[in-house]
Amino acid sequence: MFNTIMVPTDGSEHAGRAEDMAISLAKELGSKVVAVHVIDEKLIYPYEVLEDEGKAILNNVQKKGQENGVEVHEILIVGSPTHDMAKITAKAEADLVVISPHGKSSIEKFLMGSVAENTLKEVDLPILMVK
Repeated sequence: MFNTIMVPTDGSEHAGRAEDMAISLAKELGSKVVAVHVIDEKLIYPYEVLEDEGKAILNNVQKKGQENGVEVHEILIVGSPTHDMAKITAKAEADLVVISPHGKSSIEKFLMGSVAENTLKEVDLPILMVK
């Protein structure tokens, strides 16, 4: 049913729960996971710092997959986490997106995150929201 489960992650506690759910589902269904971290093109930190952080976040998902016998592929790109999810899901050839409604931003603690909200609007795939 779901061969490829994509999980966007920013390394937050909320995203960690989505990662765990994606890996659990993949293990149960015999699927692979594609972990995605988007380096926000609007951030002004040195790219190398953001890249290292992204690699560490994806490496954490990779470790979770290995511990559970789940194949995990990684995508680290520069773009707009809010507006590029439809393109990213197509590139990942995802059948399902598992995402947290909240990210690192303090404003997103009060409202559904703009990334999750736009994913719901723009992505034409089943989406599992993990609180």
